[in-house]
Amino acid sequence: MSLQVEKLEKNMAKLTIEASAEEFEVALEKAYQKNKGKMNVQGFRKGKAPRSIIEKMYGVSVFYEDAANELIPEAYDKAATESGLDIVSRPDIDVVQIEKGQSFIFTAEVALKPEVTLGTYKGIKVEKKEAEVTEDEIMAQINKEREQNSRTITVDDRAVQDGDITVIDFEGFVDGVAFEGGKGENYSLTIGSHSFIDTFEEQLIGKTIGEAVEVNVTFPEEYQAKELAGKPALFKVTVKEIKMKELPELDDDFAQDVSEFDTLDEYKENIKATIKENKEKELKTAKENDVVDKIIEGATMDIPEPMISAQVNQMAEDFAQRIQQQGLSVEQYFQFTGMDAKKFLESMKPQAVKRIQSRLVLEAVAKAEKIEVSEEDVEKELTEMAAMYQMEADKLKELIGEKEKEQIKADIAVQKAVDFVVAKSKEA
Repeated sequence: MSLQVEKLEKNMAKLTIEASAEEFEVALEKAYQKNKGKMNVQGFRKGKAPRSIIEKMYGVSVFYEDAANELIPEAYDKAATESGLDIVSRPDIDVVQIEKGQSFIFTAEVALKPEVTLGTYKGIKVEKKEAEVTEDEIMAQINKEREQNSRTITVDDRAVQDGDITVIDFEGFVDGVAFEGGKGENYSLTIGSHSFIDTFEEQLIGKTIGEAVEVNVTFPEEYQAKELAGKPALFKVTVKEIKMKELPELDDDFAQDVSEFDTLDEYKENIKATIKENKEKELKTAKENDVVDKIIEGATMDIPEPMISAQVNQMAEDFAQRIQQQGLSVEQYFQFTGMDAKKFLESMKPQAVKRIQSRLVLEAVAKAEKIEVSEEDVEKELTEMAAMYQMEADKLKELIGEKEKEQIKADIAVQKAVDFVVAKSKEA
């Protein structure tokens, strides 16, 4: 195999890779062995026709595509390693020469990791912020707990109020005609949940059990049922039941029921400490992001488009896995949000660019400051990973290859670079 490397503009490169005629012949033979059982040749049992007969019958190029697919991956991997280039995208392959008895030539256009010129990265000025907890925030958390420990009671001596749980029958009409999906019986609707369109819920406030109500609403312009979008509708509604949540008394007994604390004051102090801890973590992350953003502003780099596309695709795959774990397919997500694949990928592009920029400048800082990663650092990281995956640390180490280990070391170096620039920043 021979290799030629041509540097292109905007951190792109073209690898011209040539495999010998002998290597191409080996690939052709593999393609023949793989496909001969699928081909019918008169006078021969299936899978027994000689390659020369098949090539004569179907054309000499019959096995070219499979031979190329056999040859390209390994030849490209060898060439990529031999080139010494820092490649950050999948190759764009183009076959230049493919002919029996001749060398096989193809090109691979790839994106290269861009060089970063750092500006100021020490002494970055950031706004000083303190984690403060208000009484409202404490009570909001306590009231969530009270909601979770509430009991539902039936109300029959008053009209509907905001926050009530109503049981209703309803039927919807557009232009005087009932529409599909607009009817329901014994439907449980919480007033103020905004689960129904427009002002539907608000119009039930003040109504009593058994009262028939006419509710006038307008469907949103972007409503999923296109035949209803933007149209006014009339719903005939009957209130059948009114229920309300009865919250537990806010006292020491409540604190004992929902926590390990004996008094309400102790419980509130614990909630305050938890909220403060969470806010401090948020402020720490925000400070890191602020410092890195300002370093990016002062740095220069030319990010190739395929590198951005690769990052977008990786983020999209990660997102798809997350929502699938929640029982939702990507197609359902698009249906609910009104997005399509193109819009979705385009919406991820700014975040993808920011991730690439952040990684590049932090790697540049690590290099400039000669930040090193010790075996103890790697050992600690693997131990934490094992605990997260509920595995034995030794078992995880067995599964980690050299490539994965190098990636872990690179990630640790980046985090050390974050710690370094934040430690060197100045709060104002």
